Amino acid sequence: MEQIWTQVGNYGFPMVITFFLLIRIEKKLDALTTAISNLAQTLAK
Repeated sequence: MEQIWTQVGNYGFPMVITFFLLIRIEKKLDALTTAISNLAQTLAK
């Protein structure tokens, strides 16, 4: 049982942090993509 908790501590926590950061970055990348698209449309006019 102790080995399971050790593995969760070694791998579970970093995985949760990674998923959290990926979700945050994905939202920011979507906003950046929209901003670049709007800029391209503005420059094309």
